[in-house]
Amino acid sequence: MAVPKRKVSKARRDKRRSSHWKLDVPGLVKCECGAYHLPHRACKACGKYNGREVIAAS
Repeated sequence: MAVPKRKVSKARRDKRRSSHWKLDVPGLVKCECGAYHLPHRACKACGKYNGREVIAAS
């Protein structure tokens, strides 16, 4: 069974763990109207999805 030879310091341990908590930025796409929205969702600005109006424009 593998056993650590020496204690890992808090600084070294925390450096290793530091890169996992960051969140990814959601990928935004540009609509025909110029507004940004999440992919595979209707645009909130113009109500279009895949070139068709699916939500009444507000």
